[in-house]
Amino acid sequence: MAEDHADDLSTSKQTLAPALERGIRILDSVAKSKTFLTLSDLARELGIARSSAHALCSTLVQLDLLIRRGDQTFQLGPRVMRWSNAFAQQSDVATEFAALWDRETELPGATITLSVLEGDDVIYLAARNSTVSHALIEFRAGMRLPAAFTATGKAFLSHMSDFEVRRLYSEGLPPPRTPKSVRLVENLIEEIRNIRSLGYSCDDEQVAEGIICFGATVLNSLNRPIAAIAVSILAETLSDTSRMRVIADVQRIAGQLSRRMGAEI
Repeated sequence: MAEDHADDLSTSKQTLAPALERGIRILDSVAKSKTFLTLSDLARELGIARSSAHALCSTLVQLDLLIRRGDQTFQLGPRVMRWSNAFAQQSDVATEFAALWDRETELPGATITLSVLEGDDVIYLAARNSTVSHALIEFRAGMRLPAAFTATGKAFLSHMSDFEVRRLYSEGLPPPRTPKSVRLVENLIEEIRNIRSLGYSCDDEQVAEGIICFGATVLNSLNRPIAAIAVSILAETLSDTSRMRVIADVQRIAGQLSRRMGAEI
């Protein structure tokens, strides 16, 4: 029986349950979209009849995986967040991050975040918001921001080649969030080259005005990035001395997490 079960788990994509696969594709589409999608949008993206999309979406709504908004568009439902929270709790790096921040006392007034890269966005797995920076931006688990503007996203991108970055942004960068958000791919690549040589990244008020973030990647046993951390500080409180201390703390925390994940650094 165990062999039969193993065979079932190793079956090819051709034997996947079609309804389940389409349902997951709908959730993926809603999650990745920059706008709220209609039933027609989803049917068109999946290449299925509108009636089929309606049946799938109705099921997902009943299961709390989707929410049907008042304008008949869709957004992710609360069950997705419960799964996301469970994943974060069960993830080794998220657990280690939480254990580490409980003992972290060297960054008063700072917000500390942990995120992963998905496409050209970063998704936040965990955040410890300070009461100070909270007034300007609140980071939260499940939040998604453009990688090109964030400290953690830039740290991830620094592990890509220039060619890979250009391919990722072949249609240009996302709309700026602040007047300081990077606008051109070539300028982003210039930032990334500096990150590679410095060993840390910086979001200089590109996500939120008044907030500067410093980031670094968390590596696994293959020395590949699996997550990234960032420390966010009010720009007005950042002196040259405190800047160097924050950068050192970011690199120290990322290094500790990387070693716990088996990285050789």
